[in-house]
Amino acid sequence: MDKRLLEEHQREGHHHEEEEEEGEGDLMMSFIGELKRVGAIAGPLVAVTCSLYFLQIMSLMMVGHLGELYLSSSAIAISFCAVTGFSLIYGMSTALETLSGQAYGAEQYQRLGTQTYTALFCLILACFPVSLIWVYMGKILTFLGQDPLISQESGRFTIGLVPALFGYAVLQSLIPFFQAQSLTFPLLISACCTLVFHLILCWVLVFKSGLANLGAALAISVSYWFNAFSLVLYMYFSPTCEKTRVRVSMDIFGGIGQFFRLAIPSASMICLEWWCFEFLTILSGLLPNPELETSVLSVCLSTITTLYTLPDGLGAAASTRVSNELGAGNPQAASLAVKAVMFLAVSESIIVSAALFASRHVFGYVFSNDKEVVDYVTTMAPLVCLSIILDSLQCVLSGYFIWLSLWNLSGISRGCGWQDLGAYVNLGAYYLCGIPVAAMLGFWLQLGGQGLWIGIQAGAFLQTVTKARERIFERRHRLESVVE
Repeated sequence: MDKRLLEEHQREGHHHEEEEEEGEGDLMMSFIGELKRVGAIAGPLVAVTCSLYFLQIMSLMMVGHLGELYLSSSAIAISFCAVTGFSLIYGMSTALETLSGQAYGAEQYQRLGTQTYTALFCLILACFPVSLIWVYMGKILTFLGQDPLISQESGRFTIGLVPALFGYAVLQSLIPFFQAQSLTFPLLISACCTLVFHLILCWVLVFKSGLANLGAALAISVSYWFNAFSLVLYMYFSPTCEKTRVRVSMDIFGGIGQFFRLAIPSASMICLEWWCFEFLTILSGLLPNPELETSVLSVCLSTITTLYTLPDGLGAAASTRVSNELGAGNPQAASLAVKAVMFLAVSESIIVSAALFASRHVFGYVFSNDKEVVDYVTTMAPLVCLSIILDSLQCVLSGYFIWLSLWNLSGISRGCGWQDLGAYVNLGAYYLCGIPVAAMLGFWLQLGGQGLWIGIQAGAFLQTVTKARERIFERRHRLESVVE
């Protein structure tokens, strides 16, 4: 009898072990499937975002082979344009992502088209005062204490970028229109075609036309308009946009107030962070060897800006997957999506930072043939790798707190009511900590570009910690409210 009971107990134990193994296998297969779904969304978004950055970076790479003066002046011009124009337009356009997503989710297709035209009108309107500043950029840089020769060349480059500003505004109005409808394929095809077109055009204008760095600026302008025109053609002639395609009417003026109410706080939060990093290039122009320091800082900023598109794309994919699953009433699937994104973010940071560190002695040659520039970039490489890890850490922390909010079934609206708080966090982290520390290390302790970079990364670390702290307090407050 005891022997029979022992055998039955053993069979039950084996049965439970098999069930656990099957459960673990199902969980692993679900996790792998989620990794594929997240990758399918993040991949095109990363490619589209990269294409916009690559237009400037590819131009900077070609200009860098003309000499330090052309590289440093073009780098300052691009930084100045990013601070005063591109960041503003991008920040304002993020309001359209919210409006477009809500309109399409509510099946208000005609409203989506009207909001796109409203955003286009508002963004182009904002371009006119910005372009006026760009025309006088050379004099402004000289007034700020930059080297006169660098300022003159930078002003010349910026004037060539004025058409690019308007093309960028059109692009940032159209991209949310396609994203809201999950039409990532036309965005990807248009971006890839633009990159090939820009590569050929920029090479011709920089090296064959005699325009030098001005040719690079004109190539950027033409390429932005090429991309925008391609998307406009698709929007007007593709049957996939038939439901959301509308005629231009007076209705576009009715949504201007709503657009600016969302655009202004969004632009403030984004610009405060973007301006701080671009301000590094301006500060580097005040160091003892401005041509070298500016050239190296521009290489590092271009590298980190390009690589940031990877965690940024993963974050966008996380928002899409989580919102889809919650809308379908699947909180467990949404939690699995967050875990998949966190895994990809950690893996990406390890692989990319390791690859960059391993190639630290050679990747500077992509931007310049000057050995002094390449050697300086080599010494900066470990700091750039640290920046990559911090960017991915921020993505992982965001995913972690999304997961916590899912555990409480409170939703995942990461930006809802957070724009003002985000602006205050960025203001304190970067402008009260990052920039002062950078200036102290770079000028007072005479660490040069390395000191500037360390200081700004201190601000980035404080920003990440502060946001994490705010999320913890928010989480605690919600739990206390539930208990009460």
